[in-house]
This record gives sequence, structure tokens and C-alpha cells, in this order.
Amino acid sequence: MDTYFYHQIIRKTVIGFGTLFNNIEVRHTDENDNNVSAIRVPLSYAPAQKLLQRARQPDLNTKVQTSLPRMSFEMMGISYDPSRKSGVTQSFKAISSSDGKSLRKVYLPVPYNLSFELNVLSKLNDDSLQILEQILPFFQPALNVTIDLVSSIGEKKDVPIVLESINQSDDYESDFNSRRTIIHTLRFTAKTHLFGPVADTTDGLIKKVIVDYYQDTNVSTAQRAVRYTTTPRAIKDYNNDDTSTLNGEINDVIGKIVVSDASSLTVGTIIRIDEENMKINSVDQNVLQVTRGYDNTIRTLHLHDASIDVINSEDDLLIKPEDDFGFNDEKIFYDIGGNFTSI
Repeated sequence: MDTYFYHQIIRKTVIGFGTLFNNIEVRHTDENDNNVSAIRVPLSYAPAQKLLQRARQPDLNTKVQTSLPRMSFEMMGISYDPSRKSGVTQSFKAISSSDGKSLRKVYLPVPYNLSFELNVLSKLNDDSLQILEQILPFFQPALNVTIDLVSSIGEKKDVPIVLESINQSDDYESDFNSRRTIIHTLRFTAKTHLFGPVADTTDGLIKKVIVDYYQDTNVSTAQRAVRYTTTPRAIKDYNNDDTSTLNGEINDVIGKIVVSDASSLTVGTIIRIDEENMKINSVDQNVLQVTRGYDNTIRTLHLHDASIDVINSEDDLLIKPEDDFGFNDEKIFYDIGGNFTSI
């Protein structure tokens, strides 16, 4: 552990928890149900006893006592959560958010639970009920808060904040000289993740995935029958090959186009004209029947002599990590009992 790192995950989780209760109001009405006052309930990061002590024994340097209602919260503890454990030696690669290009290697995060207490202090019971009704409906019993856990790789996760319990105390039986204080204590658990150091890596991204399907659920004796392979497929041209040009203007509806030279174009090939992709369905001399707007591109007008680029395996090798891309899929079926070479 000789590498310094600090992602501020615990700090961000504490801030994320506190911001949930920033804009709670208490309103008082008159006998005609008209609003006579609206108070935004102050929120502090402090133990409840500290606020309670200030309310009961005001600072002699101030002219007024600490007003109620108020809220406070604090982090009570940190504990490991084995129910969310993942492989400790597994890692993943991510693009650095600073330049959008370099790769960073990160080990899978470790699940930890942060315990919080939220204390609601009030003098009037109706004030407490107003505050509680602005909090409880959002927890069923969990509320997800999106937190940017590791800014350097843009790793954002939804952190469930679970409402565990609600307790109430009321000192109405105190002497007449004591100020009445109603305290509701809400206990929460934030299920966050802690990340280790983020390291630079020279390894490339995974560009090929192979999955073998078994013919039986007992993998110790079953034979694999299907191999599924997928690789990234470019959805734009990277090498500007200018394979041909458009012979005549086409609108955004025409499915039959004429090109200057179709000798290098075959059925199934994906071509790109301006910003639109098209898939070739048939070739008749220099006339192509195409599917317009392929790869979710937008059909549009194209002018005479517009360049036609081919999107092929050469472009697949030039895909950048931050680009959108599709997938090339391949399935290989094997005879039951047959053998094939593992990769």
C-alpha cells in the first residue's frame, strides 16, 4: 500500500446524504388556513445532543435561544457488507475523464455501508409531523442517490440509502421551567462502494468476447455445443477510402442509387454517404438497392458526386474507445459430442 490515493468517496456520500434534507420547510397557518409563516428548517452536521444542549442552555453572548425546529445528522459508523462482495482480484478498464483517451486500470470496488442518524428537533408536534411527511414518502425503504465516486474515470453509481428505523422521544413530563423538545431519530444505511488506486495501463480494451454454451446445466460433464463470438463493428468510416461517388442527387426516400463505379461494392456491405449509413441489398452493374438510415443514422439529401466510403473490418480496427459502435456477431454450432479448440 505504497500508492497514495484519495477519491473522497466517504465525504461525497456524507454530502450526498445531507443534501437530501436541505429544502424542508415548516409552515404555520391561522384560523382561516392562511399561511402566516414559512420556516426553512436549518440542517447541521452535528450530534443531536449538541443541538439539544444549545437549545436548553443558550450561549450567554447571544440574545436569543437556539430556535426550533432544527435538524442535524451525523455519520455513526462504517461496516463491510459481505452480501455485496465481488471478486477481490478482478479489475476493469476505464477511459480517463481528463483527456478522454488514456486507459486506467481499476480493481472492482469493495462494498461498505455507512450508518447515519438524522435527528429532527421541534417544540411543536405539528412541526415534527410536517418534517417527517416531507421525508418518509421518498424512502420505500430505500432512495437511490447518484454519486460521482471516482471523478478521474467518471465512475458514477447509484447509492441506495435505506431507512432502517424511526424513534421518538418527548420530554413533556419535565418541569415547567424546561423547554419541551420533541426528537425524532431516523437511522439510515448508505450502501456505497470504496475504490482502490486508479493506475495507468498500456493494455488495450477488450475487443473480442467468446462465450461457449453448454447443452446441459451440469458443466462438469456437459459438452459445449454453441460458440458465440462478438467483436466491435464500426458505424462510421475512419480511413476515408473514397471507394466510389454518387452519380446523381438522391433525396431522403429513394432506396435505389446509382454510383460511378460499383466494382468494389458487394451485397451486405455497409456504405456511408456524408453522415448517413446504408446497407447494400443488391448490386446490378452500377445500380445499388440499399437500406437507408442504417445504424440509426438519419436519412437525408445527398448531392451528385458525394463521396461513398465503405465501412469494413479495416474501420473496425480503428474504433476509438469513446466512439459509438455496433457489434459483429457469429455463432458456431457443433455436433453433440464433437470437439473444438478452446480459445
